[in-house]
Amino acid sequence: MKVQLTDRFCAHAKALGEAQTDYFDATISGLALRVTAQGTKAWTLLHGTPRRRVTLGRYPALSLAAARTLALETKEGRTAGTVAALADTYIKNVSGNRSAAEVERRLRKDALPIIGHLPIRELHRRDITRVIDSKSDAPIAARRVFEDLRAMIRWSVSRGDLDHNPIDGMTGPPTSKPRDRVLSDEEIRWLWLACAKMRSGLHSSGVGLVIKFCLVTGQRLGEVTGLTRAELDLDRRVWNIPGSRTKNSYPHSVPLSPLALELISEAPANKENGGIWGVGPNHVGGVIRDQLQRGKHWSAHDLRRTALSKMAELGVPPIVLGHVANHRTTTKAGITLGVYVQHAYEREKREALELWANRLQGIISGGADVVAIGSKR
Repeated sequence: MKVQLTDRFCAHAKALGEAQTDYFDATISGLALRVTAQGTKAWTLLHGTPRRRVTLGRYPALSLAAARTLALETKEGRTAGTVAALADTYIKNVSGNRSAAEVERRLRKDALPIIGHLPIRELHRRDITRVIDSKSDAPIAARRVFEDLRAMIRWSVSRGDLDHNPIDGMTGPPTSKPRDRVLSDEEIRWLWLACAKMRSGLHSSGVGLVIKFCLVTGQRLGEVTGLTRAELDLDRRVWNIPGSRTKNSYPHSVPLSPLALELISEAPANKENGGIWGVGPNHVGGVIRDQLQRGKHWSAHDLRRTALSKMAELGVPPIVLGHVANHRTTTKAGITLGVYVQHAYEREKREALELWANRLQGIISGGADVVAIGSKR
């Protein structure tokens, strides 16, 4: 919708019965005030060939007059020296890092809409505080975007973009406490049945299968969604995750239980290359948050904690749990394990995962527990 934007209009603008509404400025072509149903307002600009949308900043922190000026500067390529321009250069510099995509996502989503328009030499602690305060309801996200900004600013100082670090000594938000959420048997049973019903809508069946597979194997969501046919050795019933896709950069093998193999056989994306489930981690996380929490907060990573905790309850030794989880702080701790013990625990991992799969099937059906390791009938 194109309108003659005024300060009064911007102050009272609302979304028109949709998730968001774009009010395009009649004065500056491509400039729009985007208003969400929740009342958030941000300036965006459509420009370039091919046309692309960039976020200039949040309203009212960035006024109408300032947004028009910044839009003209952006069109004319005169935004060098802003936080947004610095972020573009920094993102390119770290593009080879494993976490580069997440760093870029956080900076563009959580930081640049608020401070991207600022000249880097005017950046102040209070500006970083505004970014952190905007994530007050998400302490983990607040901490991570603070760390991203701190790393970017230190990098800019090291190469001479800034003469000093304006946030040097700033502690940022507190580090969150480690989560300890483990799903109960009743929650597992309900979740499994809910996932089985995900058969309608784009990617729905893939989301349900990913959630189940995370719970069955105890592996990370990003590793599960990235599973390709090339990583599967179905003759040996093993999933081989290359080091390029693991958190610690070490290759990891995951023995596949009959239940895991059954889920793979149901994968909707029958491709040689690309993830077999046809969905990404962000989409899965969104479905969990929006449809599957039932008022009790849990995340995809809690599925991993649940699987490992249930295996521990069944008597699986910590050293085997460490190998299932690919935690080298456990499997290679000290001289003995790090140097002298080179056993890969493949048999023990398979026994643990199959024991857990049997227990999981009992939970789903409401049947009796399986016999734990070392126990007597």
